[in-house]
Amino acid sequence: MIEIKHVYKRYYTHRATDWVLQDIDLTIPSGVSVGLVGGNGAGKSTLLRLIAGMDSPTRGEIKRHSSVSWPIGLAGGFQGSMTGRQNVKFVARVHGGHGNEAEIIRRVEAFAEIGPAFDQPIKTYSSGMRSRLNFGLSLAFDFDIYLSDEATSVGDRAFKAKASKAFKDKVGKASLIMVSHGVGILRELCQAGIYLRDGRAHWYDDINDAIDAYHNDSDAHVLERKLHQLTNSKTTSLKQAQVFHQEAKAHFDNLQIALEQLPQDIQPRERQASVQAVNEARETLHGARRLVQKLK
Repeated sequence: MIEIKHVYKRYYTHRATDWVLQDIDLTIPSGVSVGLVGGNGAGKSTLLRLIAGMDSPTRGEIKRHSSVSWPIGLAGGFQGSMTGRQNVKFVARVHGGHGNEAEIIRRVEAFAEIGPAFDQPIKTYSSGMRSRLNFGLSLAFDFDIYLSDEATSVGDRAFKAKASKAFKDKVGKASLIMVSHGVGILRELCQAGIYLRDGRAHWYDDINDAIDAYHNDSDAHVLERKLHQLTNSKTTSLKQAQVFHQEAKAHFDNLQIALEQLPQDIQPRERQASVQAVNEARETLHGARRLVQKLK
Protein backbone atom coordinates (compact mmCIF):
# COMPACT_ATOMS: atom_id res chain seq x y z
CA MET A 1 0.00 0.00 0.00
CA ILE A 2 1.15 3.54 -0.77
CA GLU A 3 -0.30 6.56 1.01
CA ILE A 4 0.02 9.90 -0.78
CA LYS A 5 -0.90 12.62 1.70
CA HIS A 6 -1.64 16.13 0.43
CA VAL A 7 1.39 16.16 -1.85
CA TYR A 8 2.41 19.30 -3.73
CA LYS A 9 5.35 19.57 -6.13
CA ARG A 10 6.87 22.49 -7.96
CA TYR A 11 10.22 23.12 -9.63
CA TYR A 12 11.75 26.55 -9.22
CA THR A 13 13.18 27.96 -12.44
CA HIS A 14 14.01 31.41 -13.76
CA ARG A 15 10.84 31.30 -15.87
CA ALA A 16 8.06 29.95 -13.69
CA THR A 17 7.17 28.40 -10.35
CA ASP A 18 3.81 26.83 -11.23
CA TRP A 19 2.72 23.78 -9.30
CA VAL A 20 3.25 20.53 -11.21
CA LEU A 21 1.17 18.60 -8.66
CA GLN A 22 -1.36 20.06 -6.22
CA ASP A 23 -2.89 18.44 -3.15
CA ILE A 24 -2.56 14.83 -4.32
CA ASP A 25 -4.32 12.89 -1.58
CA LEU A 26 -5.08 9.22 -2.17
CA THR A 27 -4.17 5.68 -1.20
CA ILE A 28 -3.04 3.03 -3.68
CA PRO A 29 -4.17 -0.33 -2.22
CA SER A 30 -1.96 -3.38 -2.08
CA GLY A 31 -2.34 -5.79 -4.97
CA VAL A 32 -4.01 -3.27 -7.28
CA SER A 33 -2.29 -2.32 -10.54
CA VAL A 34 -2.84 1.32 -11.49
CA GLY A 35 -2.52 3.17 -14.78
CA LEU A 36 -1.57 6.86 -14.81
CA VAL A 37 -3.15 8.89 -17.61
CA GLY A 38 -3.02 12.56 -18.53
CA GLY A 39 -1.73 14.91 -21.17
CA ASN A 40 1.91 15.78 -21.82
CA GLY A 41 3.26 17.76 -18.89
CA ALA A 42 0.47 16.63 -16.55
CA GLY A 43 2.97 15.36 -13.98
CA LYS A 44 2.81 11.59 -14.54
CA SER A 45 6.58 11.04 -14.51
CA THR A 46 6.95 13.45 -11.61
CA LEU A 47 4.44 11.47 -9.56
CA LEU A 48 6.25 8.21 -10.37
CA ARG A 49 9.56 9.71 -9.23
CA LEU A 50 7.97 10.86 -5.98
CA ILE A 51 6.45 7.43 -5.34
CA ALA A 52 9.84 5.82 -6.02
CA GLY A 53 11.58 8.18 -3.60
CA MET A 54 13.81 9.58 -6.35
CA ASP A 55 12.46 13.07 -5.63
CA SER A 56 10.80 14.72 -2.64
CA PRO A 57 7.47 16.56 -2.42
CA THR A 58 7.53 20.31 -1.90
CA ARG A 59 4.76 19.73 0.63
CA GLY A 60 3.03 16.65 2.02
CA GLU A 61 4.39 13.13 2.37
CA ILE A 62 4.36 9.70 0.78
CA LYS A 63 4.31 6.57 2.93
CA ARG A 64 5.35 3.28 1.35
CA HIS A 65 4.21 0.11 3.06
CA SER A 66 5.63 -2.10 0.28
CA SER A 67 8.90 -2.45 -1.60
CA VAL A 68 8.84 -0.22 -4.68
CA SER A 69 11.05 -0.35 -7.77
CA TRP A 70 12.62 2.64 -9.43
CA PRO A 71 10.70 3.84 -12.53
CA ILE A 72 11.39 1.31 -15.29
CA GLY A 73 11.86 3.08 -18.60
CA LEU A 74 13.86 6.05 -17.35
CA ALA A 75 17.28 6.21 -18.95
CA GLY A 76 19.07 7.75 -15.95
CA GLY A 77 20.37 6.38 -12.68
CA PHE A 78 23.57 4.74 -13.93
CA GLN A 79 27.21 5.68 -13.39
CA GLY A 80 28.39 6.79 -16.82
CA SER A 81 32.05 5.80 -16.62
CA MET A 82 31.21 2.25 -15.50
CA THR A 83 30.17 -0.48 -17.94
CA GLY A 84 26.69 -1.96 -18.02
CA ARG A 85 28.01 -5.09 -16.32
CA GLN A 86 29.68 -3.08 -13.56
CA ASN A 87 26.53 -1.03 -12.96
CA VAL A 88 24.42 -4.17 -12.69
CA LYS A 89 26.91 -5.75 -10.27
CA PHE A 90 26.91 -2.62 -8.12
CA VAL A 91 23.10 -2.44 -7.94
CA ALA A 92 22.93 -6.16 -7.17
CA ARG A 93 25.18 -5.63 -4.17
CA VAL A 94 23.23 -2.60 -2.96
CA HIS A 95 19.98 -4.59 -3.10
CA GLY A 96 21.41 -7.54 -1.23
CA GLY A 97 22.20 -9.85 -4.10
CA HIS A 98 25.73 -10.72 -2.92
CA GLY A 99 25.30 -14.46 -3.28
CA ASN A 100 23.42 -14.24 -6.55
CA GLU A 101 25.34 -11.60 -8.50
CA ALA A 102 26.33 -13.88 -11.38
CA GLU A 103 22.73 -14.99 -11.97
CA ILE A 104 21.41 -11.41 -11.81
CA ILE A 105 24.04 -10.24 -14.29
CA ARG A 106 23.23 -13.14 -16.64
CA ARG A 107 19.49 -12.41 -16.54
CA VAL A 108 19.95 -8.68 -17.12
CA GLU A 109 22.38 -9.21 -19.99
CA ALA A 110 20.02 -11.67 -21.67
CA PHE A 111 16.96 -9.49 -21.22
CA ALA A 112 18.53 -6.16 -22.29
CA GLU A 113 19.81 -7.57 -25.61
CA ILE A 114 22.48 -4.88 -26.08
CA GLY A 115 25.28 -7.28 -27.12
CA PRO A 116 28.93 -6.25 -26.63
CA ALA A 117 27.77 -2.85 -25.35
CA PHE A 118 27.08 -4.55 -22.03
CA ASP A 119 30.84 -4.29 -21.39
CA GLN A 120 31.15 -0.71 -22.62
CA PRO A 121 30.80 2.47 -20.49
CA ILE A 122 27.20 3.57 -19.95
CA LYS A 123 28.06 7.05 -21.26
CA THR A 124 28.42 5.52 -24.73
CA TYR A 125 24.84 4.15 -24.66
CA SER A 126 21.85 5.59 -26.46
CA SER A 127 18.79 6.42 -24.34
CA GLY A 128 17.10 3.29 -25.69
CA MET A 129 20.00 1.08 -24.60
CA ARG A 130 19.96 2.64 -21.15
CA SER A 131 16.22 2.00 -20.89
CA ARG A 132 16.65 -1.64 -21.93
CA LEU A 133 19.31 -2.12 -19.28
CA ASN A 134 17.14 -0.37 -16.69
CA PHE A 135 14.20 -2.60 -17.58
CA GLY A 136 16.17 -5.82 -17.28
CA LEU A 137 17.79 -4.71 -14.03
CA SER A 138 14.44 -3.79 -12.43
CA LEU A 139 12.92 -7.17 -13.26
CA ALA A 140 15.90 -8.99 -11.81
CA PHE A 141 14.67 -8.08 -8.32
CA ASP A 142 11.45 -8.99 -6.57
CA PHE A 143 9.52 -5.83 -5.68
CA ASP A 144 5.97 -5.64 -4.35
CA ILE A 145 5.25 -2.77 -6.75
CA TYR A 146 6.89 -2.08 -10.10
CA LEU A 147 6.85 1.44 -11.53
CA SER A 148 6.87 1.80 -15.31
CA ASP A 149 7.34 5.01 -17.28
CA GLU A 150 6.64 4.14 -20.92
CA ALA A 151 8.82 1.05 -20.45
CA THR A 152 6.85 -1.01 -22.99
CA SER A 153 7.54 1.56 -25.73
CA VAL A 154 11.30 0.97 -25.71
CA GLY A 155 13.02 -0.88 -28.55
CA ASP A 156 11.80 -2.71 -31.62
CA ARG A 157 8.61 -4.75 -31.94
CA ALA A 158 10.20 -7.93 -30.58
CA PHE A 159 11.57 -6.19 -27.49
CA LYS A 160 8.25 -4.42 -26.87
CA ALA A 161 6.53 -7.80 -26.94
CA LYS A 162 9.11 -9.17 -24.50
CA ALA A 163 8.61 -6.17 -22.20
CA SER A 164 4.83 -6.58 -22.23
CA LYS A 165 5.12 -10.31 -21.47
CA ALA A 166 7.50 -9.57 -18.60
CA PHE A 167 4.91 -7.30 -17.00
CA LYS A 168 2.14 -9.83 -17.56
CA ASP A 169 4.25 -12.47 -15.83
CA LYS A 170 4.56 -10.17 -12.81
CA VAL A 171 0.80 -9.65 -12.46
CA GLY A 172 -0.48 -11.75 -9.59
CA LYS A 173 2.93 -11.82 -7.93
CA ALA A 174 3.27 -8.03 -7.72
CA SER A 175 1.36 -4.94 -8.77
CA LEU A 176 2.18 -2.19 -11.26
CA ILE A 177 1.90 1.57 -11.39
CA MET A 178 2.45 2.46 -15.00
CA VAL A 179 2.47 5.35 -17.44
CA SER A 180 1.81 4.52 -21.07
CA HIS A 181 0.31 6.25 -24.08
CA GLY A 182 -0.79 2.80 -25.23
CA VAL A 183 -4.23 2.42 -23.66
CA GLY A 184 -4.33 -1.23 -24.70
CA ILE A 185 -1.57 -2.24 -22.29
CA LEU A 186 -3.19 -0.17 -19.52
CA ARG A 187 -6.55 -1.89 -20.03
CA GLU A 188 -4.84 -5.28 -20.09
CA LEU A 189 -2.62 -4.93 -17.02
CA CYS A 190 -4.29 -2.36 -14.74
CA GLN A 191 -7.46 -2.49 -12.68
CA ALA A 192 -7.66 1.10 -11.40
CA GLY A 193 -6.61 4.44 -12.86
CA ILE A 194 -5.37 7.87 -11.81
CA TYR A 195 -6.14 10.75 -14.16
CA LEU A 196 -3.85 13.75 -13.70
CA ARG A 197 -5.38 17.02 -14.84
CA ASP A 198 -4.35 20.59 -14.00
CA GLY A 199 -1.99 19.29 -11.33
CA ARG A 200 -4.67 17.30 -9.50
CA ALA A 201 -5.28 13.57 -9.32
CA HIS A 202 -8.64 11.87 -9.87
CA TRP A 203 -8.89 8.24 -8.74
CA TYR A 204 -11.02 5.72 -10.65
CA ASP A 205 -11.68 2.20 -9.43
CA ASP A 206 -11.91 1.11 -13.09
CA ILE A 207 -9.06 1.91 -15.49
CA ASN A 208 -11.57 2.18 -18.33
CA ASP A 209 -13.31 5.07 -16.56
CA ALA A 210 -9.99 6.89 -16.13
CA ILE A 211 -9.14 6.46 -19.82
CA ASP A 212 -12.63 7.61 -20.86
CA ALA A 213 -12.34 10.71 -18.66
CA TYR A 214 -8.97 11.56 -20.20
CA HIS A 215 -10.24 11.05 -23.74
CA ASN A 216 -13.35 13.15 -23.07
CA ASP A 217 -11.19 16.00 -21.80
CA SER A 218 -8.89 15.63 -24.80
CA ASP A 219 -11.91 15.93 -27.08
CA ALA A 220 -13.03 18.97 -25.08
CA HIS A 221 -9.69 20.73 -25.57
CA VAL A 222 -9.81 20.04 -29.29
CA LEU A 223 -13.29 21.57 -29.46
CA GLU A 224 -12.19 24.60 -27.45
CA ARG A 225 -9.30 25.25 -29.81
CA LYS A 226 -11.54 24.78 -32.83
CA LEU A 227 -14.12 27.23 -31.43
CA HIS A 228 -11.38 29.79 -30.88
CA GLN A 229 -10.13 29.37 -34.45
CA LEU A 230 -13.60 29.61 -35.99
CA THR A 231 -14.55 32.62 -33.87
CA ASN A 232 -11.40 34.55 -34.76
CA SER A 233 -11.31 33.67 -38.46
CA LYS A 234 -12.76 36.14 -40.96
CA THR A 235 -13.49 33.34 -43.42
CA THR A 236 -15.67 31.13 -41.20
CA SER A 237 -18.92 30.28 -42.99
CA LEU A 238 -22.34 29.66 -41.47
CA LYS A 239 -22.14 26.04 -42.64
CA GLN A 240 -18.84 25.52 -40.78
CA ALA A 241 -20.32 27.04 -37.63
CA GLN A 242 -23.41 24.81 -37.85
CA VAL A 243 -21.31 21.66 -38.29
CA PHE A 244 -19.18 22.65 -35.30
CA HIS A 245 -22.33 23.29 -33.26
CA GLN A 246 -23.44 19.73 -33.99
CA GLU A 247 -20.07 18.38 -32.83
CA ALA A 248 -20.19 20.42 -29.62
CA LYS A 249 -23.79 19.33 -28.97
CA ALA A 250 -22.92 15.64 -29.41
CA HIS A 251 -19.93 15.97 -27.07
CA PHE A 252 -22.04 17.71 -24.42
CA ASP A 253 -24.83 15.13 -24.70
CA ASN A 254 -22.38 12.23 -24.27
CA LEU A 255 -20.85 13.76 -21.15
CA GLN A 256 -24.29 14.55 -19.72
CA ILE A 257 -25.43 10.96 -20.21
CA ALA A 258 -22.22 9.64 -18.63
CA LEU A 259 -22.76 11.92 -15.62
CA GLU A 260 -26.35 10.73 -15.17
CA GLN A 261 -25.23 7.11 -15.29
CA LEU A 262 -22.59 7.43 -12.57
CA PRO A 263 -23.24 5.02 -9.67
CA GLN A 264 -24.59 6.53 -6.46
CA ASP A 265 -21.62 5.35 -4.39
CA ILE A 266 -18.98 6.94 -6.62
CA GLN A 267 -16.32 8.98 -4.82
CA PRO A 268 -17.17 12.72 -4.58
CA ARG A 269 -14.01 13.82 -6.39
CA GLU A 270 -14.83 11.55 -9.34
CA ARG A 271 -18.34 13.00 -9.57
CA GLN A 272 -16.94 16.52 -9.31
CA ALA A 273 -14.55 15.84 -12.18
CA SER A 274 -17.48 14.68 -14.34
CA VAL A 275 -19.55 17.72 -13.36
CA GLN A 276 -16.66 20.01 -14.29
CA ALA A 277 -16.29 18.31 -17.68
CA VAL A 278 -20.02 18.78 -18.37
CA ASN A 279 -19.84 22.45 -17.39
CA GLU A 280 -16.87 23.06 -19.67
CA ALA A 281 -18.63 21.29 -22.54
CA ARG A 282 -21.70 23.44 -21.91
CA GLU A 283 -19.59 26.61 -22.21
CA THR A 284 -18.17 25.40 -25.53
CA LEU A 285 -21.70 24.58 -26.75
CA HIS A 286 -22.90 28.07 -25.79
CA GLY A 287 -19.96 29.55 -27.69
CA ALA A 288 -20.90 27.49 -30.75
CA ARG A 289 -24.48 28.74 -30.56
CA ARG A 290 -23.36 32.34 -30.32
CA LEU A 291 -21.13 31.85 -33.37
CA VAL A 292 -24.03 30.45 -35.41
CA GLN A 293 -26.28 33.35 -34.38
CA LYS A 294 -23.57 35.84 -35.30
CA LEU A 295 -23.18 34.45 -38.81
CA LYS A 296 -26.89 34.17 -39.61
